[in-house]
Amino acid sequence: MNKSITIGSLVIIILLLIIPAITLASVTDLSLISNPTSGPNQNIFLYTGPNIAGDNYAFGNCTWWVAYLKIQEGKPIPNSWGNALTWATRALNDGYVVDQNPSIGSIMQDPNAQGGEGHVALVESLDTYGNWTISEMNRVGFDEVDTRTILASATKSYFFIHDRGL
Repeated sequence: MNKSITIGSLVIIILLLIIPAITLASVTDLSLISNPTSGPNQNIFLYTGPNIAGDNYAFGNCTWWVAYLKIQEGKPIPNSWGNALTWATRALNDGYVVDQNPSIGSIMQDPNAQGGEGHVALVESLDTYGNWTISEMNRVGFDEVDTRTILASATKSYFFIHDRGL
């Protein structure tokens, strides 16, 4: 086996595990409640902090979490996008770029999740193979935050809302 391929693969795996943890580490109001050794979700946290000014989405849900993270980035989104199912359409109507290409900081919308109400998450990292890692809330459980990596082959199943000007 080629050593450079093995080392490169190891570096990518380490980055996929560390980058989301670094991003979530900047949110101080998270308490680790689970560290599964298998499955798609990595480190599950409970958000124990306050609601945040400017985030009018329902606390504990995916929409609240993504709006919270965008406020933390200094790039708040409108509070008028409704449930996760309507985010891509309403973002497009508000002048945001919406496509099927993930980028760091973009909002991933899954129109097929959560029993017809959709799901949103924030893209935290992207690897050289096109796989992306997201931070999300309320997929595992109410008010629970986790990260997971989605394979590049799945991009056509999702929409991505990009910051204005991109």
